[in-house]
Amino acid sequence: MSYSPRHGQILDLLTKEGTMGVNDLARHLDVSVETVRRDVKALAGRGEIVRMHGAIALPSVVNEAPFERRMRENREAKETIAQLAAATIRDGESVMLDTGTTTSLLARALLDHRQLTVVTNSSDIARTLATVNGNKVYMAGGELRSDSGSALGFSAIEFISRFSVDHAIISAGAVNAVTGIMDYDLEEAQFGNAVLARGRRRVVVTDASKFGQKGLVRVCALTDVDELIVDRPPPADLADVLRQAEIRVTSDA
Repeated sequence: MSYSPRHGQILDLLTKEGTMGVNDLARHLDVSVETVRRDVKALAGRGEIVRMHGAIALPSVVNEAPFERRMRENREAKETIAQLAAATIRDGESVMLDTGTTTSLLARALLDHRQLTVVTNSSDIARTLATVNGNKVYMAGGELRSDSGSALGFSAIEFISRFSVDHAIISAGAVNAVTGIMDYDLEEAQFGNAVLARGRRRVVVTDASKFGQKGLVRVCALTDVDELIVDRPPPADLADVLRQAEIRVTSDA
């Protein structure tokens, strides 16, 4: 049975990223897609990886809860975004966060901040920031979703409508030059729209894999956002539209 040095690199990348597509693996390894497909076939044949929905993952990832699995996807990029966003928030300020893997990582990046007022529909974010450093945390009520631990629907939106915060920050399923900020779930999109309406500063945090994606449900127009915080600058066509909409783009590059 032949083993390629790339096999170890692939397993290391999957340990870090959770799931990856063949094209992303080829780009990271600087080899052809055909070469990666051969490696994937060999690793899958030995049971070291699992193919799933156009991507590959370690077998352990398949049994993870959906939210935990998404937390592992593009983890390095999301952590970069979280640090960038946390640097724009000062002690004593108020922030509203929706449920998302990037906003959950932002909550962790805020653990060194003090006396924050946090409004969220995410049980993960609430657990992370409550009872530490003099923070006040308000969590929207309603039935918690089993896949994400989030409260959604009318009662959650009605609850957050009582607040006005310094920073309203949401994640996004897609950022599209034509359709705007998009998501894949109607209730999550409605909640994200409501969050942005409550902030003096309106921010979307998302990794570059979401650029140009179509999404399913519109959250808001690009003109309803003040700032986009990302790991890499958007492509030229999207960057032009963002510039015309007077949206500030903050990235690590």
